[in-house]
Amino acid sequence: MTTIYFVRHAKSDFRIHNDRLRPLTEKGIEDRELVTNYLCNQHVDQVLSSPYLRAVDTVKQLADLKKLPIDRIEDFRERNVGQWVHDFHTYTKQQWNDFRFKLTGGESLGEVQTRVIRVLNQILNEQDHHVLVIGSHGTALSTIINYYDPPYGFTDFERMKQLMPWMVKMTFDHQLCKQIETIDLFQNKSDVRWVCSPAE
Repeated sequence: MTTIYFVRHAKSDFRIHNDRLRPLTEKGIEDRELVTNYLCNQHVDQVLSSPYLRAVDTVKQLADLKKLPIDRIEDFRERNVGQWVHDFHTYTKQQWNDFRFKLTGGESLGEVQTRVIRVLNQILNEQDHHVLVIGSHGTALSTIINYYDPPYGFTDFERMKQLMPWMVKMTFDHQLCKQIETIDLFQNKSDVRWVCSPAE
């Protein structure tokens, strides 16, 4: 079995519109300790991350503690919106209602899901029976959950949107997802909400 802890980044500074370089806020830097404290006593074989600064910095403290490098994986990056969106709620709802919907120069949720699942399967083939931590993003991570549990949608995304950082523990038998556990780091509680059945 392979265990992956996906970590949605801590609070970032939305005044910075450069998606790749947006840093954590002071609160985000403080809150990333929730990730470190939760995982500090867990055996971790490898730390990976989206290359975006806010995702890397959210798992950096843990990686330093474990004396592990952070492997930056380009395909774990957040969805490319294409342009700055002021009515993000409406835009997000359109994307969840239609996985093909995108703005000019941006990505659809279907495109995001295809690339993140492709690289995830590559990692699962290479890292069988390991424990991994992956720094991630709300939308990219939500498309992963949706892939294994299709009812996960806009309402679920809205429910977790304010949780930064947020953690999802997934257990795999090779490429088969066996269990998905959401972890509320602020209330220190978890919920096994999805148990995935073998693909037909």
